[in-house]
Amino acid sequence: MDTLFSSQLLVAMLVLAAVYALIALGLNLIYGTMRLLNVAHGEIMMLGGYVSYWAFVKLGIVPLISMLAAILLTAILGALCYLTIFKAVVRNRALAARLESNSLLIFFGLSIIIQNLLSLSFSADPRSYAYLDAIIPIIGARVELNRLVELAIGAAATAACVIFFRYSRLGLAIRALIQQRDAASLIGIDAEKINLLVFSLGFAIAGLAGSLVGMTTAISPFGGFSYTISAFIIIILGGLGNLAGGLLGAVLLSFVEIYGVAATSSAYRSILVYGVFIAILLVRPQGLLGRKSA
Repeated sequence: MDTLFSSQLLVAMLVLAAVYALIALGLNLIYGTMRLLNVAHGEIMMLGGYVSYWAFVKLGIVPLISMLAAILLTAILGALCYLTIFKAVVRNRALAARLESNSLLIFFGLSIIIQNLLSLSFSADPRSYAYLDAIIPIIGARVELNRLVELAIGAAATAACVIFFRYSRLGLAIRALIQQRDAASLIGIDAEKINLLVFSLGFAIAGLAGSLVGMTTAISPFGGFSYTISAFIIIILGGLGNLAGGLLGAVLLSFVEIYGVAATSSAYRSILVYGVFIAILLVRPQGLLGRKSA
């Protein structure tokens, strides 16, 4: 029982929650604005992770700097995906009517392409590197410094996004599209420009998350799927398209994973995660902060 109240578990939960919140934010942003199911989200994360890995191993550039390159590369990839694929789909009324289901197949194809390109470039073996791995005592826990950096950057990036969406004009325009797309267009919001921004921002957030995860965890071309599933669980728990709900879902999922496994066994992780997931949806099918259908 004393283990459950240890500061070690608390720090581990906070680190995981910060990463999960960042991962879910990028996915929820694209779905909330355009209703696109980005099942390639985890692969985009791995791409960001490999940028930092390659820069550190080959060029000696530390991840705190190379993560900026990861953000830029994935943002450009997001812009290209929108301009070359989804812009034409959104404009076509016949295709736009089936946009949500079509996006599932498009992003699935993108995930396969990214997986194989990474595998050809770096092989399918997991890759990792040692960076800021010194042990730091904090509030009674002993934590690797890279995990504290992961927590600090993940929390700061999430907070910056929340402030951006709450107080900036562009952020308010994005929230308007998420809440009521047709009404937002009627009051003069340029939906196409917002769509391009959302794609770039959503992909960039995934690239940043991948760069952070790569500092503490081995990455592989086929390792993004589990992160995609976790992100979908988080945004469904919080309410699809609800950014604040995604943050709440990230904290809840990390709590279940860390404390649930500590109280039982790692063998029960999936049972605990999906058990809580199903139980919450039985009580609130729209998610914790989602709106009920009229």
